[in-house]
Amino acid sequence: MSEVKGSIGAYRVRESFNPSGENIVDKIKRYTADLIDICEDFKKSSRDDVNSDEQARLAALAQTAYEEAAMWAVKAATTNK
Repeated sequence: MSEVKGSIGAYRVRESFNPSGENIVDKIKRYTADLIDICEDFKKSSRDDVNSDEQARLAALAQTAYEEAAMWAVKAATTNK
């Protein structure tokens, strides 16, 4: 699986790093990368909005939570393997 060029989500979850070779790990990372990228789009689209600082803050919090959730999900998926 290759990372989407320019995708911050793919970079943050290290989408191409899967030493276990588990398909579920690829799936977790792909979906998480997409969620992070959606939040990045929120941040980019709100730059001219009055509430842009708040929207960007909320999107950044969501991105961090997604990253952390992916880490724990990968750990759960690879435990006892």
